[in-house]
Amino acid sequence: MPETRLNFKDMCAKFDVTPRTLRYYEYIELLTPDREGRARFYGPREMARMTLILRGRRFGFALEDIRQWLLIYEHEGTEAQMRAWLELADKQLAELTEQQNQIEEAITELQALRDETAATVG
Repeated sequence: MPETRLNFKDMCAKFDVTPRTLRYYEYIELLTPDREGRARFYGPREMARMTLILRGRRFGFALEDIRQWLLIYEHEGTEAQMRAWLELADKQLAELTEQQNQIEEAITELQALRDETAATVG
């Protein structure tokens, strides 16, 4: 059974990213597609990496953190990568919790000001 590979256009469509984003991820060496002439092809490894990259971005991780985390797998293996992931996740959870607290505080203040203004207007 042949290995599944996607061309550049199909990779953008599969992951719902712009060509600019995909080229940037290649530029910063998060992805290294196979090249045949000018064409790029993305195999299972690159698709798995893209899934992890997008998941990391969704959780608010910096691209450099994601790049370093992916490098750990290549140099030290799965267990080291999982340990690094736990550290990153703990740090990000703390940051997201702080952001959530700040947002809740802002919502409360805005609601109070809105209600006060509504009462004044009548």
